[in-house]
Amino acid sequence: MMKKHWIGLLFLLFSMMALSACSETPTAGDRFSKYIELWNDQKFSEMYDMLTTSTKGTITKEEFTSRYKDIYDGVSASNLKVTFKQPKEEEKQGDLEEVEYPFSLQMETLAGEVSFEQDVKLKKEKVEDGENWFITWSPSMIFPQLEEGEEVRVSSSPAARGQIFDQNDKGLAVNGVANEIGIVPGKLPENKAEALANIAKLLELDVSEIEEKLNQSWVKPELFVPIKKIDATNEILLNQLIALPSVQNKNVASRVYPLGEAAAHLTGYIGSITAEQLEELKGKGYSSTASVGKAGLEQVYEDRLKGETGYKIYVDGTDKVIAEKAPVNGEDIKLTINNDLQKAIYAQLNGEPGTAVAIHPITGETLAMVSSPSYNPNEFIYGMSNEEYDALSTNPLNPLMARFNKTYSPGSSIKPLTAAIGLESGKLQPEGTKVIKGLTWRKDSSWGNYYVTRVSSKVETVNLENAMIYSDNIFFAQLALDIGAEGLSTGLKKFGFEEEIDFPFPISKSTIASDGLTNEQLLADSGYGQGQIQMSPFHIATAYTTFINNGNMIKPYLEKQSDAKTTVWKEKIVTPEHTDLLFNDLEQVVQNPNGTGYRPHIEGQKLAGKTGTAELKQSKEDLDGQENGWFVAVNSENPQLLITMMIEDVKAKGGSHYVVPKVKEVFKAFAPN
Repeated sequence: MMKKHWIGLLFLLFSMMALSACSETPTAGDRFSKYIELWNDQKFSEMYDMLTTSTKGTITKEEFTSRYKDIYDGVSASNLKVTFKQPKEEEKQGDLEEVEYPFSLQMETLAGEVSFEQDVKLKKEKVEDGENWFITWSPSMIFPQLEEGEEVRVSSSPAARGQIFDQNDKGLAVNGVANEIGIVPGKLPENKAEALANIAKLLELDVSEIEEKLNQSWVKPELFVPIKKIDATNEILLNQLIALPSVQNKNVASRVYPLGEAAAHLTGYIGSITAEQLEELKGKGYSSTASVGKAGLEQVYEDRLKGETGYKIYVDGTDKVIAEKAPVNGEDIKLTINNDLQKAIYAQLNGEPGTAVAIHPITGETLAMVSSPSYNPNEFIYGMSNEEYDALSTNPLNPLMARFNKTYSPGSSIKPLTAAIGLESGKLQPEGTKVIKGLTWRKDSSWGNYYVTRVSSKVETVNLENAMIYSDNIFFAQLALDIGAEGLSTGLKKFGFEEEIDFPFPISKSTIASDGLTNEQLLADSGYGQGQIQMSPFHIATAYTTFINNGNMIKPYLEKQSDAKTTVWKEKIVTPEHTDLLFNDLEQVVQNPNGTGYRPHIEGQKLAGKTGTAELKQSKEDLDGQENGWFVAVNSENPQLLITMMIEDVKAKGGSHYVVPKVKEVFKAFAPN
């Protein structure tokens, strides 16, 4: 019996000890550590449950939760880190009803880092199973400057967008002014409908678009209501507008593109950020009212041009500033582009579908990148109507599309490359000849009705020089067969085919054939720039630098550099003796009266170059296929300007001969003597 009695006492003792352990009050340090853990995880609802009863009497759970969330979201809080150094030895808290602990907080906001240290009180309160510690909260735990009933606000100071200049500091995309046309509703005449119709007609808007702006909730009779920006240089339109009752003008800061259509595809334009872009660029300092590069270099250089918006986080209605960051203006960018050359080339294209690229053949400076037809990028700034945009986007000539970075069939402009590959492979001897009779040729009867055609049969014993002068398709088709599919592909890849071009403005990759040069007809056609060969005008210009730089192909660049050094993209593609030979042949194409690039002959102007007519046909029997005309030219003596121009659909205009005089006109104005 005694044994059982002792066992019972021991069981009772252990039970009491266990019960005592279960009901033991957590330390204040443990409780606050838990609160901070929830805070770092931004579990605001659970944080509220740990507040004192008196605190809960001043704010509801919903108010507490939304206050934290709204403020943290509003300031773009990130990397939140709340820390508390728990005492090594907890004081004996059995007799204490209140303790005070220090904590520190750090976070990143759109106005920079916010950090502070503060003390918080914890109070002991009774709960169902005993006692526990609870936090005495106040708004100052969000930010020390914040008191009960006060609100946090954020204001922004926009950064000036960086500007883009040409090599002579002339503007391509600059910060200027525009005339903002607006209406003061209270000054509209009695015949309001007629007045709005007159304004809408001058601004090329629908009356409904104006009425929508006049019906905004903030509008009052005496307030200026912005309607549309117009070009500050259009004084005639401005005078017509401000002569109308109720119409006023304000000069406002605006992005301006001085070259307009002449450089639209190069500069691109900016526009209001979309919801999708805002999500993509989250964390990069953009707001819902920001502008962003939409096309061209405005888009390519967006990260450098945009700058950093300044922000101030403050307590509304007070002078208490929580954090502030000054705006950082965007970077100005100076290009190698020459504005005058850009405009001159655009004028020669005269609105026809085509493109041109000009580079310095020695240094690699990119001097012009032109596409036609074009659009006025300023219209995107001033406000383009839906009808105007639809007219551009549905125009079959694609005025919104940049052509200088797209690929096309190069036609005969590729023949110097084929010749270089033949010379380097030993398949073409400098003085070698081919006997070619008639205007058409096929290898043998296995080709069926598939023939290669040349323009002139004047020369029957054809060497490389004559083949260039007369642009003999048959000569280069036979040469491609001599070189072979693998040799031609390898040679073209040495010129950068099937390779991305390292250049700020994205350039489409030049290609040889979708599935390789799989048959003799395709191989033969590829030798004179037909088949499936595709090159961008930019790449063609780059490839021709090989014949001016002792067989090295220069890497073009776009940003002006004070200590610019010529950079070689492809080294020693062709031997110096072969480049000399090819350059002399290219001179004959333009200087020899029989050359395809001779007319119109301009006395005193010495150029080297190559014409090309690319036939865009579904088959050899297709007589109505489009033809694109090419001319690549460089000044022979002291080469400083190389131009590649392509104009689409020139079949009825004389083929490549339609392009030659346009390029020569540019050289008359810009090539050095």
